[in-house]
Amino acid sequence: MTDRSTPAAAAVPTRTGRRCVVLSLLAAALLYAGDQLTKLWVVQNLVPGREYPVVPGLLWWEHIRNSGGAFSLGAGSTWIFTVVMSVVVVGILWNLRRVRDGLWALALGLVLGGALGNLTDRLLREPGVGRGHVVDFIAVPHFAIFNVADCGVVVGIGLLLVLILRGREMGGDRDR
Repeated sequence: MTDRSTPAAAAVPTRTGRRCVVLSLLAAALLYAGDQLTKLWVVQNLVPGREYPVVPGLLWWEHIRNSGGAFSLGAGSTWIFTVVMSVVVVGILWNLRRVRDGLWALALGLVLGGALGNLTDRLLREPGVGRGHVVDFIAVPHFAIFNVADCGVVVGIGLLLVLILRGREMGGDRDR
């Protein structure tokens, strides 16, 4: 019988751990693909700044380029968002080996996929590498315009907060 209570033993992947890594990476890949495909559609089909009603008065598409973060905060510091998202991606990938709980895996996968989606824009879109502007297009009244990656990050972080508040650890044990 292997002792899983030591740090070295915890780093050894188990069947549950491998399943959680697969779940997390699958969630990230699906979110990333959905984000990039919708952004491709937006760039090819929507005129920037024009509103396209989906549910009149409640939801519309509006193609904008965001150089800042949420609510366009920090528009002059685009490179900082690139660095932060890169650190988040590396941190999640580094910690995935410790995840033994499916909900933690799902939450981290959503944050990972969203961070990668927006990081791709920061790295590959105009005006240049590390300073690219994120494509946003989902608009609702009295709120910021956002994208699929943003939805994944918000849902993932919300799920992480619930798990933490309920004392559920990423290793699959409840906090005692």
